[in-house]
Amino acid sequence: MNIVSNRDLQLPAAFSPIAGEGAQPDVVRYLRTINRYKWGILMVVAAVGMLAAMYASSLRPIYRATATLMLEMGKPKVVSTQELFEAYNGTTRDYFLTQFEIIKSRELAERLVRVMQLTKHAEYDPRQQGKPWYAEWVPAQFLPAVSPVKAPNEEALEESVVAQVMGQISLQPVRNTQLAKLSFDSFDPVLAERVPNTLAMIYIVSDLEARGQTTRRSMSFLKDQAEELKQKLNESERALQDFREQEKIVVTKGVSVSGAIRQLEELETALDDARRKRLEAEALYNQISVARPGQPGASLESLSVVQNNPVMARFKEAEAEAERRVSEASKRYGPEHPRMVAAQSDLKAVRDNVQRQVGTIVDSVSKDYEIAKANEASLERALARAKAESQAYNRKEFMLARLEREVASNRQLYDLFTLRAKETNTGDVPSAIARVIDPAMVPKSPVGPNKRNIVGGAMLAALALAIAIALLLEQLDITVKTSHEVEAKLEVKAVGILPRMRLAPGMPIERMFIDDNQSPFAEGIRSIRSDLLLSGIDSPQKVVLLTSSLPEEGKTTVACNLAFAFSQIKKTLLVEADMRRPKVARTLGGDEHRSGLSELVAGSAPLDECVFPAQDSNLWVLQSGRVPLNPLELISSHRFSDVMETLKKAFDVIIIDSPPMQLVSDAMVLSQYATSILYVVKADSTPYPLARHGLAQMKRISEPSLIGLGVVLNQLDIDKANRYYGEYRGYGGRYYRRYGYTSDVTSESVEAAAAPVEDKNSRARS
Repeated sequence: MNIVSNRDLQLPAAFSPIAGEGAQPDVVRYLRTINRYKWGILMVVAAVGMLAAMYASSLRPIYRATATLMLEMGKPKVVSTQELFEAYNGTTRDYFLTQFEIIKSRELAERLVRVMQLTKHAEYDPRQQGKPWYAEWVPAQFLPAVSPVKAPNEEALEESVVAQVMGQISLQPVRNTQLAKLSFDSFDPVLAERVPNTLAMIYIVSDLEARGQTTRRSMSFLKDQAEELKQKLNESERALQDFREQEKIVVTKGVSVSGAIRQLEELETALDDARRKRLEAEALYNQISVARPGQPGASLESLSVVQNNPVMARFKEAEAEAERRVSEASKRYGPEHPRMVAAQSDLKAVRDNVQRQVGTIVDSVSKDYEIAKANEASLERALARAKAESQAYNRKEFMLARLEREVASNRQLYDLFTLRAKETNTGDVPSAIARVIDPAMVPKSPVGPNKRNIVGGAMLAALALAIAIALLLEQLDITVKTSHEVEAKLEVKAVGILPRMRLAPGMPIERMFIDDNQSPFAEGIRSIRSDLLLSGIDSPQKVVLLTSSLPEEGKTTVACNLAFAFSQIKKTLLVEADMRRPKVARTLGGDEHRSGLSELVAGSAPLDECVFPAQDSNLWVLQSGRVPLNPLELISSHRFSDVMETLKKAFDVIIIDSPPMQLVSDAMVLSQYATSILYVVKADSTPYPLARHGLAQMKRISEPSLIGLGVVLNQLDIDKANRYYGEYRGYGGRYYRRYGYTSDVTSESVEAAAAPVEDKNSRARS
């Protein structure tokens, strides 16, 4: 397989690529790639499977033992305040997750390693380790020399063992319960049973120890705090009492009372009464003041204060009685009658008394008003003095309240810590944080490793890797393998396909069309001949040029057999224009010393001496002749052009065998004389960028006179293509098997088909 760098080739503007079939689906392409490399993939998978099986068989069995723990929720409280407890207690889920992490902590693992002395156990001590797993499969002479094991550092060894133990411990909580499964994996079943049980006990004991230390620290703390609080309480009580004595504050049933406060309260009450009395007196005084400027008698008597006076009421009754007697006397007696005069005298005396009483009441109201005003003013002055004294006391009251609050707070804290210290001193009933429900038992059977999964996983990984490599190789493979790839990658019509054939001993492949006319190879040559005949049906003369990209692609073989095919129907000449490696004469029975193309162009020999008929055929052959110093100058000369015109007149079909294009440029010069060009590509060998570049050059140079340009896919392994690509079912199959022809896939037949007998002889001679 040739793998070269893929270069983007710029095609000439005159080149018109043919419309090939659409690209195959990726899935089909991938499946065909896998089918092509299937044996390599299977070998890789088998090899990896064997190595994985060897590795899995050397693995030691792993045992797992599991202990079931039930975790308790009880936790000690240093302070009995419920809010403080809830703040530090957290949720139930957080509590259990915390305990799980404690069980898997490094501290417990270190205690476990020390208690069980795991650093001396054979599973962890490097001095007691056995041979590597591959030792039983590799001969002793191929194993490296065992160096003596140094005594490990105890600290480093312990750290290593702790890390391994932590990795082997697993904890699985049981959903919706307080249970947890504590498991340990080990090569030793007894050790697998001992570790979970021991770790559970270490966890319980460490928690009890931690709580004991917490209790002792709590007792010490509570006692110290109680003593300190007691001292603070005594100091605060002493300060409160001193302040009370200094300020002469009396406490009655928890309420402090002072002389200023009591006086202020009494003055405020007296002032309220005096203000009320003054308002009442002022109202009466105002009524009298309003009524006095008018009619004194009648206006003053109508006042409520006058009418409500009990003395005035008696005077009014006496006046009414006197008026009644005057009225009765006036009905009986005359105005001068003594009784009438006496009655009127009594009435006047009564009215005079009434007026005097009204005056007395008015004077009394005025005096009461003045007294009330004076009393109110006196009380206001006394209240102002009392308030000044009360403000001074309020400042003392604030200090008193602060001292009382400090005493109350210190007493409450002291009582709280004293009570808790007594509770802690008596001690709660010690309870374990967890208990083992089901202790771990010695496992009867291992839980791993799963050797079947190891082998299966390794084979699956190898299969995926091998397929990936196969797809990568397919992407890197830029050779042409099928006719579909010829038209898709080279963008040129695939004129024909020639299979790789098994040759009989001594049969040259250049004469296979004549020697074995019914073979699949001969049928391929006929197909190429038919395509050339139909491509230029109106052209009376045909000049067919055969070239390739690299040597050993079979262009000479195709040229000879195609010339034999044309010789059956037309007068045909085979021209050997490859003057650097001539071989037609040896293959077709000619004389190596006969004059040929070089002598004909040079004019040193006539045409009759230069051409000769091939053995057992109608084909005429013009061999290369003597090799010139510069063949390119020879075929580029005017005399070569004249020779070609002469040959066209003498023959109907001219087949020109030219050198490879990637080595020399002879084929590009010869292409100007050709009406058709056949570009030979060796199947599964020629990189398509080289062939595409050569076709582009040929198309650009030979465009004016060129009738047909096509590719011949040579040396195609039909059976291999059938297996890998499925595009040639029936090609060379049942139809030709009755003739005994099959393609050869062995290395010997491939070499025979790839290089003709004459090519081998020429290489041996050179």
